[in-house]
Amino acid sequence: MLSITIITKNEERNIRRCLDSIQWAEEVVIVDSGSTDQTLAICKSYNCRIIHTEWLGFGKTKQLAVNETTHDWVLSIDADEVITPELQSAIQSVLKNPKADGYQIKRESFYLKRKIKYSGWQNDYPLRLFNKRKGQFNDAPVHESVIIDKTHLDTIEAPLLHYPYPSVASHINKINLYTSLGAEKLYKQGKQSSLLYALVSGWVKFIKMYLLKSGFLDGKEGFILALLSGFSSTLKYAKLWSLQRTK
Repeated sequence: MLSITIITKNEERNIRRCLDSIQWAEEVVIVDSGSTDQTLAICKSYNCRIIHTEWLGFGKTKQLAVNETTHDWVLSIDADEVITPELQSAIQSVLKNPKADGYQIKRESFYLKRKIKYSGWQNDYPLRLFNKRKGQFNDAPVHESVIIDKTHLDTIEAPLLHYPYPSVASHINKINLYTSLGAEKLYKQGKQSSLLYALVSGWVKFIKMYLLKSGFLDGKEGFILALLSGFSSTLKYAKLWSLQRTK
């Protein structure tokens, strides 16, 4: 038996596509942090169980969703992700006789509607399927992960599709949110930054993605992705620098 968890806030553009791909699941738990669009109405039409909460950060909010499930095995996905039929079959197969406590799943991401095959995105295997008695999400406010014994993991090669940035505007909106959370996290860890470091980090990120990780092979979309990813790094450390001055 499997429970699928999704955290949401104003995901009406994505959630129907996601829910269409998981109608086979025994249980779908939605943890919503104050949606004001049609997200909840759509979720209700799919008979999802909906939990309301204030925003706790990514790690804590996802763990809250896990805590609300009724089955031991949990698949945690995002509203902008889609389970392929191949992945569905693979999950159902491994759960008949699990050989591990958790499974990392190959994720294929799209940027501005183009599948990204390079840029460092080609080796993306997030841990999403796990036995909740053996693992749980950490408390990270951003870039959360599941804490589990890594010697008891396996991999599923059937793809999970990811549609994080349908437009440049959506990417910039997420950059603003994620860099603020990232800067706060670094500040609490006692990290330091300078404007020079912020600038250099952005150029290093761009060069890594576009040249060293062959992002140029992803065409114009690869260039924009590397450019905005570099900007994201610069902005995060610039925000950290600003926090140092104001706090």
